[in-house]
Amino acid sequence: MSSLRLFRTDATGSGMTEVVPRLAEVEADVQGLVEAHMEALLGVRFLASEYGTGQLHGGRIDSLGLDENGSPVIVECKRATDVGVINQGLFYLTWLMDHRAEFERLVRERLGVKAASQVLWSGPRLICIAGDFTRYDVHAVREHRRSIDLVRYRLFGSDLLGLETVASVSAGSQVARRARRQPTPRAAADIVGTSMVELARAVDETLLGLGDGVNVVERKQYRAYQRLRNFACLCPPQRSKLLVYLKVDPKDVDLVPGFTRDVAGLGHHGAGDLEVQLRTPRDVERAHELFRASYAAA
Repeated sequence: MSSLRLFRTDATGSGMTEVVPRLAEVEADVQGLVEAHMEALLGVRFLASEYGTGQLHGGRIDSLGLDENGSPVIVECKRATDVGVINQGLFYLTWLMDHRAEFERLVRERLGVKAASQVLWSGPRLICIAGDFTRYDVHAVREHRRSIDLVRYRLFGSDLLGLETVASVSAGSQVARRARRQPTPRAAADIVGTSMVELARAVDETLLGLGDGVNVVERKQYRAYQRLRNFACLCPPQRSKLLVYLKVDPKDVDLVPGFTRDVAGLGHHGAGDLEVQLRTPRDVERAHELFRASYAAA
């Protein structure tokens, strides 16, 4: 955390002690911590550790996983700054794209047939977690047409972990944004109504405008808005409303019938336990703070 300072108050509240950030003793400590809590930290289901890529390729992928949208994920961990981490990860991404059947077999063994049948190959991801990155690393990821996240970590005391996204680029975002600039086909507008299509565009602009590093993942059933993890899933427009699912705890929200609904434990497309129903531009304005809360939590 380049500028974050953390303080602990004493039992009486009259004094404060700074908790000095530190790096892990060894690289394996970072990897083990991330793998043990991968879904909570990254929104990625853990599949395998130190995965061998065969004699010809001659490598070992730190961690393999599957994210909330079904995209394959490679996680590479380094204790401090490592100038080779991005190239190493891209090397493994190339291997992954050439071994799709092997990866799907691994998903089927660990997560089941349904998860394996829904693997999304349009945007495999590389997440690099390290003590720090150089400005050249940040520039490099923006030049690649791959989905890459650079994440800086720090340990605080004996029980706190901090993660900071330094750079995030999505292979699908440029395509998605170009698609949004194109006029909506008349047939589609006739089916759902022009007002709903325009409302969907307004929601899209609002979610993308929440901050830097918002990536878009297109699935048939929804459009996911993602930092490290999904923070919003927008379903295709219905005739009279839009449904957005957010990573906000419904227990922390004063639910309003017809506007917000607790869907924890209920089946729906996309991720998130809070359903927001949007019918008018005014509803989008009402939902803005909920959008922000979900973005902050991701």
